[in-house]
Amino acid sequence: MKKQLILSLALLSAGAVWAQTLRLQPDNIDKIIENLTLEEKARLLVGRENSESDKGVPGAAGVTQDVERLGIPAVVLTDGPAGVRIAPTRPGDSHTYYATGFPVGTVLACTWSPELVENVGRAIGEEVLEYGCDVLLAPGMNIHRTPLCGRNFEYYSEDPVVAGTIAAAYVNGVQENGVGTSIKHFAVNSQETNRIEVDEVVSPRAIREIYLKPFEIAVENSNPWTVMSSYNRLNGTWTQSSPELLKTILRDEWGYDGLVMTDWTNERRPSWERVAAGNAILTPGHDWQETDIIENVKSGRLSMDDVDEQVRILLEMIVKTPRFKKYQFSNTPDLDGHAKLTRRAATEGMVLLENRDNTLPLKSTGKVALFGKTSYDFIAGGTGSGDVNKPYVVDLMTGLTNAGFTIDRRLKEYYQAQKNLVDKTNAISGERNRLNEPKLSKRNIERLAQENDIAIVTIGRQAGEGGDRQIEGDFNLTSDEREMLENINDAFHALGKKVVVIMNMGNVMETASWKGLPDAILLAWQPGQEGGNSVADILTGKESPSGKLTMTFPVAASDIPAVNDFPTGSGSRHGDHRRNVDYTLHNEDIYVGYRYFNTFGKPVSYPFGYGLSYTDFEYSKPVVKATADGFTAQIAVKNTGDIEGKEAVQLYVSAPGKDMEKPALELKAFNKTRSLKPGESQTLTFHVKAKDLASFNAAESQWQTEAGKYEVKFGASSSDIRATASYNQKKVLTAKVNDVLKLKRSLTPVSQHTSK
Repeated sequence: MKKQLILSLALLSAGAVWAQTLRLQPDNIDKIIENLTLEEKARLLVGRENSESDKGVPGAAGVTQDVERLGIPAVVLTDGPAGVRIAPTRPGDSHTYYATGFPVGTVLACTWSPELVENVGRAIGEEVLEYGCDVLLAPGMNIHRTPLCGRNFEYYSEDPVVAGTIAAAYVNGVQENGVGTSIKHFAVNSQETNRIEVDEVVSPRAIREIYLKPFEIAVENSNPWTVMSSYNRLNGTWTQSSPELLKTILRDEWGYDGLVMTDWTNERRPSWERVAAGNAILTPGHDWQETDIIENVKSGRLSMDDVDEQVRILLEMIVKTPRFKKYQFSNTPDLDGHAKLTRRAATEGMVLLENRDNTLPLKSTGKVALFGKTSYDFIAGGTGSGDVNKPYVVDLMTGLTNAGFTIDRRLKEYYQAQKNLVDKTNAISGERNRLNEPKLSKRNIERLAQENDIAIVTIGRQAGEGGDRQIEGDFNLTSDEREMLENINDAFHALGKKVVVIMNMGNVMETASWKGLPDAILLAWQPGQEGGNSVADILTGKESPSGKLTMTFPVAASDIPAVNDFPTGSGSRHGDHRRNVDYTLHNEDIYVGYRYFNTFGKPVSYPFGYGLSYTDFEYSKPVVKATADGFTAQIAVKNTGDIEGKEAVQLYVSAPGKDMEKPALELKAFNKTRSLKPGESQTLTFHVKAKDLASFNAAESQWQTEAGKYEVKFGASSSDIRATASYNQKKVLTAKVNDVLKLKRSLTPVSQHTSK
């Protein structure tokens, strides 16, 4: 008996020693889970604000919590889509930690170049790695439902194929560095107004075809480490608490095996429901959430199996991170090289909207009357988590000066004085108001026209996280801007001199009423820290514009059906709920962007896919060949102009439409030529699977590819089809999916009250 007791004590002692030496490894996650206490599991599932932890990187968004006794490190989560968002300075440290301010999402998408976007992602990922972070909370890839969403600047397109393809390229580039990404915001985060509470009411067909499709494409083609569940409700249920979304669709149907984390939600209770729904990290994280998880496991409402499943997913991610691998980060990424990449990438995403009489490229440098407050205070990116603490921003005045232009001195001093006044006022008030557009008299403008060779006018717009844009003052020109633009055009054109407008913004604005005034319009977007240099490269012809719109520019905001169901004001009250604030009806259904305008014949200012070049391209020899799972299409593109340039070609398909209502045409693929010299040709190839032609039949809860003849259209834009061919789908294809995310409110689809 005494021997047995001694043996038992020895075994217990050995077990205690072994437990003390147990450390997390990629191959012992099951054993680690067995040894974690319930309290430690709850700790792992609840994140922390970066400021609350000494494990993070100053200025990063947050961290996961560690369990030191089992060798589980905290990992660092950092914003954001246009570059790494960390604090540039640290107390007692003379070193600076600036990160490159890359072009915003709309710029990257308008390049129509996954290869270029992957290069940008690779550079961002290197900064994530070398600044000691583990997961980049990007890319943002929600659909541009309307031009009024405040965060459209960090998103990509109104089209799911563009959004998904560009996002996948970004993810692949970032993750080549051994760090992770978080595609967001999953799903239907279509407005910033009341984003924490709003219920997005969407038909199952539109959910599947429009809003989930880009995420599906990104999951299939890039396997992001994490997915971020959005703030909003979707058809009555919080997306963060929706197992239908986070498990049934994301995991069961798409096969995703990575981690899901919540967006930065604060006092939403209870927390345990989000763990049960499939979130492995609750961010930013609070003590009460740990308590909530523990109490609900003990009460039986939250199963230990659900907790263990999410802990396992979290640990599987942690063992891939630089922090777990003890990577010795340098804090010295290649900022100079990345600045050069940013300058080139921005030019390729800029869109030339107008160019009468070949005004651009400018034939020579000369004296410039540079108008517009934003010319001297250029907007590199949006606000909020999509902003970056960058080392500098090259404004347009500096960019033009660098390119050899002479900026009118008195005009420059006038704008600088106005800006200094606002800066002084802000310093006193502690606010961050931007300069209103200063007024210039007609007489002064006429004098400037006599003294300068050309007028360049910048129209700027800023937007960001937490608020949506308004039609007046954001989408439309202000009265001061319109007056200034008219006076400048009158004065300079009277002397036979040109006027060029630069649009410095992250989103769509109204152009139809004024685009006939200037001689050229360049949509520069928010092009990152090298913005002024990038614009100058286009204006001087150092780079030929090849960007094209990934969103439609309507004639007026009211022409967009979704604007009627968007918070453009305080929202009308229906009982205790405010329409467009507490709930938003997606009555436009699948008819988002060009799907609406092309189908219903509504005029636009600039169509989806539009963009001018300094040269011309000819499309010829369209070929479509059936494959085992769809078809391959080819088109020959020839540069028929006098300047070297690139051309983005869009492949649209018009379906038979016999069994289901369909848009007039839908983008299914795109490709871009290399830089073609005058007279040079390149054949572009597109691959389309039969399943990519499917529409969602909600009544049958299945994807359905109709049999029949599909028109295959090669377009320079959605309204400029240059060549056509056809594809014959021999039989109907169906793919059954789960009947989930059902409507709980009624909708009146636009197709029911709009005649085609």
